[in-house]
Formats: sequence, structure tokens, C-alpha cells
Amino acid sequence: MKIAILGTRGIPNNYGGFEQFAEYLSVGLVELGHSVTVYNAHFHEYDQPEFRCVTIRKIYSPEKQIGAAANFVYDYLCMKDALKQDFDIIYEAGYHSNAPSYYLLKKNSPIVITNMDGIEWKRSKWNYFTRQLIKKLEKIAVRKSDYLVSDNSAIQEYYKKEFNAESFCIAYGADIVEHFDKELLSPYNVTANNYFLVIARLEPENNIEMILDGYVLSNDSRPFLVIGNAGTKYGRFLQAKYRNTNIHFLGAVYKKTVLDSLRHYCTLYFHGHSVGGTNPSLLEAMASQVLIASHDNEFNKAVLNINALYFVKDTEVASVICNINSLGDEKKKIFIESNKAQIINKYSWKSIVFRYESLFNEILKKK
Repeated sequence: MKIAILGTRGIPNNYGGFEQFAEYLSVGLVELGHSVTVYNAHFHEYDQPEFRCVTIRKIYSPEKQIGAAANFVYDYLCMKDALKQDFDIIYEAGYHSNAPSYYLLKKNSPIVITNMDGIEWKRSKWNYFTRQLIKKLEKIAVRKSDYLVSDNSAIQEYYKKEFNAESFCIAYGADIVEHFDKELLSPYNVTANNYFLVIARLEPENNIEMILDGYVLSNDSRPFLVIGNAGTKYGRFLQAKYRNTNIHFLGAVYKKTVLDSLRHYCTLYFHGHSVGGTNPSLLEAMASQVLIASHDNEFNKAVLNINALYFVKDTEVASVICNINSLGDEKKKIFIESNKAQIINKYSWKSIVFRYESLFNEILKKK
């Protein structure tokens, strides 16, 4: 099969969830004998024509000049280029900036499969008019895609209910982490099992403020580490608000060995995402074998089930922190081991890649 993956800034990953997904899926499919091309923004620092036998195709993006609006230009140019090639399948990661490019599609175009990601229009950072626009883009993607992929059963149910649209449910992946290093904690001035952690984009719908307000309310003396790009407007707001606390904003950290060890050795890992599907950072936390406190919503519960502590407001965060020491070791072990089993049995990258290969083969047989 000849497969193109569009809709990300590119690989190797140095940005976020879809880039990580594109890296693992593309490399995995190549190892199974398929030809895979990943489209990279022209400013991506990786400058080789291939990455682990995956073809890299760089396309111009004016992001440095016009910001987020550049995604519409970039995604349009990616699709325009992809349609000139001889791909069997074009896989789009996300829909809202990709959707206008779907008007380029013709009857003889390659099969287009769209991963619908989370419910983008629900993100609190968008104003009313932007939300309405994203809803229209969502409708275009649903109507013009040949097939849809949902990464979470709750997302799958949403598209069935909202659009009467069927979708294949395939999540992101993660692999069990086998090795951790306490020495990697020292640059962050923390010790094992004596700090709290959250890793997320610093955006309102990820409930970082709720989590940190709860931490402050708890009066706990252990430090709280926040990993994520703090250079945004919202990030600067959070840093200013918690300036005189034991909360430490570390910025973005991309080295996986460091992230794995920071997760594993924290007292409690917080996951505040509320509008996405199966979030990669949640799977990575499960794979790192750490106790998790999660925002209580249908997306997170579809992944964690009963194997986490839950909250929906800052006072509940405070309660979780205040009671963490009284949570029995046996219960903690059950939570951690159950989540580990989930990764092995349901979310391993090997199984995710096999599921995609099977899906692509099935779809091509119908063509």
C-alpha cells in the first residue's frame, strides 16, 4: 500500500499528540512492508528526505508569519500535492483546518480517511463565531471523507448521534515503559514519590487552573510540576497567578526518558483534558505505571474505567491530594496494574498499527 499521512507538523515528533501518532504509525506500517509518506511543515527542523524509511515531504507553511491561520494554507497545499501523487490512501489527522481542502477531491481521488480527533468546537479557547465555523468544518469533513476514525468510544457515539455517521474506533497507542531513572529527577529539584505532576498543553479546556487551584487549597507542601509550553498568553497568566506558590512551570519537555521517569516517580499524576478523545499523554501516564487523578468525563472514563481518582472541581482536587496518603497501597497497586494491562492488551503501538493495516486492507478491497 502507498499511504500518505497529512494534518501534522511532521515527524520526528517535537510538538504533540498527532505528531507522535504519525511517527509511530508511519514507522510501524513501513516495517510491515508498506510505502508511507508523512507531510512535514517546511520549517520542521528535521532536514533528511527519510526518517526510519518513511518518506518526508516538506510543504510550505506561513505559520511564522500569520500564526494558527497558516494551518488552513498548509493543509490545503498538502492535499493539493498529495493528489498529484499515486497514493492509495490519504490519512488526515484532524479535520478543522483540513476540511476546506476536501473540495479538491474528485471521484478518482485516493481514499480519504479522517481521524476526527476530539470535539474541537467545544474547546473553551474559541469564541462563539469560531465555534460555529469549526462546526461547519466538522460537517464538511464528515460529509466528504470516505471513512472516519474515532479514537474513543465516546467520540464514536457522538458522530453516530450527531451525524448518523459510522466510524472505525481505533485509539492512539503507547508501550509499557520498562526502565526508569531517579537521576533524571535531579535537574528539577524533586525527589521520588514526593511531588505532583501534570503534562498538557496549557489551555483552558485542560483544566490546569482547576487542578492548580485545588493544589493551593490543599496546602500540601510537596512541589507541583507543570510541563507544557508556558510561553502562550494563557501560560503567562497561569505563571503570574501562581507566582508565590510551590508550583513550577518547566515549559515543554520532549525527551521521552525524562518524561517517563518524571511520571513514574510522582506521587500523583493529574490529567485534566475534557474535550478530547483518547489523549496520548494519558496513555503515556498509564504506560509509566503511575497513580492517576483524572477529570471526570466520558472520554477519560472510557479509557481509565474505575482505575483512577476523579475530580470535576478544585475542591475535589484538594480532597484527592489531602487523602492521597490514606489511600491503601493495595488499591494503588490495583489501579496501576489494571492500567498497565490496558496498555498491553488494548493500546500497544504494535496492536494499533496492526489494526490500521487491517482497516486499510479492508477498505482497499472494497474500492
